[in-house]
Amino acid sequence: MTSSRCFLTTLRRVAVVLSVFLALVPAARAERLKDLASIAGVRDNQLIGYGLVVGLDGSGDQTTQTPFTVQSIINMLGNMGVTMPPGTSLQLKNVAAVMVTANLPPFARPGQQIDVTVSSMGNAKSLRGGTLLMTPLKGADGQVYALGQGNVVIGGAGASGGGASKTINHLSAGRVPGGATVERSVPTALGQGEFVHLELNDNDFGTAQRVVDAINAATFPGTAQALDGRTIQVRAPQDSTSRVAFIGRLEGLDVTPAQQVAKVIVNSRTGSVVMNQAVALQNCAVAHGNLSVTVGTETTVSQPNPLSGGQTVVGQRGNVDVQQAGASLINVKSGANLSEVVKALNAVGANPMDLISILQAMKSVGALRAELEVI
Repeated sequence: MTSSRCFLTTLRRVAVVLSVFLALVPAARAERLKDLASIAGVRDNQLIGYGLVVGLDGSGDQTTQTPFTVQSIINMLGNMGVTMPPGTSLQLKNVAAVMVTANLPPFARPGQQIDVTVSSMGNAKSLRGGTLLMTPLKGADGQVYALGQGNVVIGGAGASGGGASKTINHLSAGRVPGGATVERSVPTALGQGEFVHLELNDNDFGTAQRVVDAINAATFPGTAQALDGRTIQVRAPQDSTSRVAFIGRLEGLDVTPAQQVAKVIVNSRTGSVVMNQAVALQNCAVAHGNLSVTVGTETTVSQPNPLSGGQTVVGQRGNVDVQQAGASLINVKSGANLSEVVKALNAVGANPMDLISILQAMKSVGALRAELEVI
């Protein structure tokens, strides 16, 4: 009886220790399959068109520098039965030539509304308060898929007077919410034959295998198989209604992606350094000193002796000063997680631009366990 009680007591202690351990271990975060992959062939299509924005308050194109705006107005008036006398000079300060772009979403049907972006292509100062005239929007095949028209919304403001001006945000581009009506749909096939193909957002063999396992566990063994690190082939019902329901169930599956690749992104133009949580450091020693060069010009004045009859001479003398800050050798300790890596890099005391050179050197000696990408 005593031994059984001791065994139960020991078992409870082990259970408590395991529960505490599991509480300290970070749980793997699962994501929906629709956030990790997309259906092959289900995508947006880009549309583009050339149009005119009218009703501007004197902030339109200068016709002397943008003759295509005048030509567009003459052609539009001619299509409406208005004939301009030969040699007529037009001053169209309230008109601007624009490029109109839009994304046609998949499965869009005629009559649906989509947003369009309007961008000035001339020298108009502002499109604020303008109205986009009916503009055909064409696809890559040259066919018209939508017609755009409506009031342009500008998220900025500007004012000028007395030789001074002030501008907030960008005034030469705006949007027309729901400003285009779809006139032609793009046929979109949900797979080919009996298969539907899923395309992962990021190429990863581990994640692809986990997606295959999740689909086969939720359906039948052999339903899904990975063709490569990005494409997954799934056997789906032939009936379109059943196929849509099947894909909907697949997109709701929870999949834990494989551990992400350690990566450091360096923007050499802005000095930005971004790294993910998989980055690790090995022990290394770093010495980094700043070198500053100062070039200046000093004005010198040479005065003649009294009663010598000479003239005062003004000269320029160059001054060059080179200084190098002292740099001691710093031991950068290894770090297995992102917080330790940040702490180790901050110990170097370098600015962002210097940190770029240090990271590149760490990568060369093998101390930086990550992919280094410079953009």
